[in-house]
Amino acid sequence: MTAASRPHPPLFLASKSPRRKEILTDLGIPFEELASPYQERQEDVAHLAPAEQAAKLASLKAFHAARSLSEGLVIGADTIVVVDTTILGKPRDREDARQMLGSLSGRAHQVITGVAVVDPRGLRTVARAEVTKVFFKELSERELTRYLDSPEPYDKAGAYAIQGMAALFVERIEGCYFNVVGFPVMAFSLLVKELGHDLIDWMKEPRHK
Repeated sequence: MTAASRPHPPLFLASKSPRRKEILTDLGIPFEELASPYQERQEDVAHLAPAEQAAKLASLKAFHAARSLSEGLVIGADTIVVVDTTILGKPRDREDARQMLGSLSGRAHQVITGVAVVDPRGLRTVARAEVTKVFFKELSERELTRYLDSPEPYDKAGAYAIQGMAALFVERIEGCYFNVVGFPVMAFSLLVKELGHDLIDWMKEPRHK
């Protein structure tokens, strides 16, 4: 059997993020959604550096979801925003979102996404964290208020989405764009390869017009 004809296992995404689903769909990679029973606990990662925290949380989400399967590969991911030494998750409410965006205004910060892949056979887990540096312009009060009036900030780490209205806030980035969206494609492909597969084998054949 050649490498090209070797069967590949089904992929399962242990994430509710519409951004992650959209990225995989746009790549032409078929997957199924799989809920993870893991409930995030700060004590599981409190002793770790930010990048290690993201990788560990991604691993825990995928690992606990994989325990319900006998085959396939399970994908987990977790995104955090770090400014100075402060970790920003999703805002609790409007005021929390305002404070987060204010702390990012006119400054650079890091977006860190941990991604993990688990093989249910033996529960082998591979994980890594991708780091991208993002530079925000100074935000005016009008811009802040308009953005906070939208639904966009409230389910995003750091209270913004680079692929949405907040694209107007970003002067430049250093690193992977997809990482800022929430799913570093290159890091994911390297993890799949580490488990003995090639991501391109899942991709649908392109259709010529």
